[in-house]
Amino acid sequence: MMIYFDNAATTLRKPETVAKAVYDAILTMGNAARGAHEASLSSMRTIYDTREMLCELCHGESPEQVAFTANSTEALNMAIQGLLEPGDHVITTVLEHNSVLRPLYLKEQDGISLTILPADETGMVYPEDFEKAIRPQTRAVVCTHASNLTGNCLDLCRIGEICRKHDLLFLVDASQTAGVFDIDMEKMNISVLCFTGHKGLMGPQGTGGLVVKKGVNISPLLVGGSGIHSYSKTHPETMPTALEAGTLNCHGIAGLHASLQYLKEKGIHNLYEKEHLLMKTFYEGVVNIPDVKVYGNFEQEKRAPIVTLNIGDYDSGQVSDELLTRFGIATRAGAHCAPLMHESLGTREQGAVRFSFSHFNTMEEIQAGIEAIKILATE
Repeated sequence: MMIYFDNAATTLRKPETVAKAVYDAILTMGNAARGAHEASLSSMRTIYDTREMLCELCHGESPEQVAFTANSTEALNMAIQGLLEPGDHVITTVLEHNSVLRPLYLKEQDGISLTILPADETGMVYPEDFEKAIRPQTRAVVCTHASNLTGNCLDLCRIGEICRKHDLLFLVDASQTAGVFDIDMEKMNISVLCFTGHKGLMGPQGTGGLVVKKGVNISPLLVGGSGIHSYSKTHPETMPTALEAGTLNCHGIAGLHASLQYLKEKGIHNLYEKEHLLMKTFYEGVVNIPDVKVYGNFEQEKRAPIVTLNIGDYDSGQVSDELLTRFGIATRAGAHCAPLMHESLGTREQGAVRFSFSHFNTMEEIQAGIEAIKILATE
């Protein structure tokens, strides 16, 4: 049986209620806001309830400020494309995933200027780095909450306070932390929080979205059918319809609703405590193995449940293949869509092997992973 340590890509094991909710939805749900019959109304109720749960989870202002997308990449594109204008200066970091970097590079071609903050030798970027980079033209800070490569977290509270002080938009990629950490949009002064449903939120793939602070007006990435104002030539401007064109993934959202209910019942703090223990145990078991190099800052009190490593000068893909074929352990190797972080760590050519954990993993699986690395490192 495969040991799955690739939860930062997608959580493979979901609560059983998630699969059941998707199955039931496919059989019963119609198109939300496209009719007055029970199939449509049932879909509408589930979608609204899910907005409420997401709003509660991240301390948003109201459910209407939650807009659904297919994933965090779409949400980030929507926020970046819809808020930034030529002449704006934007601050981001080397920690970012390509879902942040590539939309920003596109906006650079349109006339924004970009400052990319470097990381230290442990892959950390600190709040004071953001404040030092602010210019008169600075409009926004766009950054991840946690690196998908190292697991290092940024201090959103302090960065958010800097944004408040300088009246900047604060766009956050919570792909690795939504459903894992407590995120308080009001306390952290977050303007737009972008999330995906299929990682820490334990929901289906094809779900995600953004939670938008009131007064932050994003130009829509897509326009079209909305179920309302059908005779208008322009797309509705009220949230959440303003950012939702076409039929929503009602079936996937039903699964996300079930996963959010699961997280609420279990308590994300309780689940994270187990994930943190699994991560810490694995880190302590491999960090002192000769020829093993582990990346990231493990002195942080809070960090994503990720351990990334290399063995000597072996190609990361080769190591990952050996882990799977010989030990039945699934990991992620290569560049992880985080090119600047790899350049910063000096792993551009080698890549790295990422182990990422879920509370569904067991301590026995962790020990098996440690033993596998010991064997590979001594051969």
